[in-house]
Amino acid sequence: MFISFEGIEGSGKSTAQRLLAEHLQGLGYDPLLTREPGGCALGRSLRPILLDARTRGLSSRAELYLFLADRAQHVAEVIRPALEAGQTVLCDRYADSTLAYQGYGRGLDPEHLRRINDMATGGLMPDLTLLLDLPVHCGLERAGLRNREEGTVLSEGRFDAESLEFHERVRQGYRSLAAEEPERFAIIDAAQPPEDVVLQCISAVEASLRQRGRGLD
Repeated sequence: MFISFEGIEGSGKSTAQRLLAEHLQGLGYDPLLTREPGGCALGRSLRPILLDARTRGLSSRAELYLFLADRAQHVAEVIRPALEAGQTVLCDRYADSTLAYQGYGRGLDPEHLRRINDMATGGLMPDLTLLLDLPVHCGLERAGLRNREEGTVLSEGRFDAESLEFHERVRQGYRSLAAEEPERFAIIDAAQPPEDVVLQCISAVEASLRQRGRGLD
């Protein structure tokens, strides 16, 4: 099963991913945790360019194609081999991030983004996308606190520094994507404590598996 985690900055994707992985491990699964950008060697080279607040002059299209290059290699090198080996893949950001950030946020054409995303991934999409949704001001406060605690205000803060309006467009973009594909998306109330967020995630995974005639044992 391929599960992606999506949401605005500070929505708690990484924490939810880790807690869901721990739950699955307790049931005997061997989930693979990965992320974009940075889930493969190429992505680890590109991540500082894309996320460092000191990056200057990067155009929206250059940003887009760097993310897509990471995704194409990530799928080929990490995600598809893991799925073919029978692993459950938990990915922090995937193709929907491009539609939300570069499409709704930056204003690039969504249909063009869908076509080139499809080319980059070879048509591979998640079985389930967990959209961690919360108000923008709450997410940005959390992201700022996290970056200050981890010393990553500059190295991971490029998107955090975007305008409030940008982040509102991204959030609404995600909600629009979820409305278009309700069978794939599960909207998670990320304003709740982490233990409640992961319970929502577990319920969404169980519901998705039931739709496929399977279940968590």
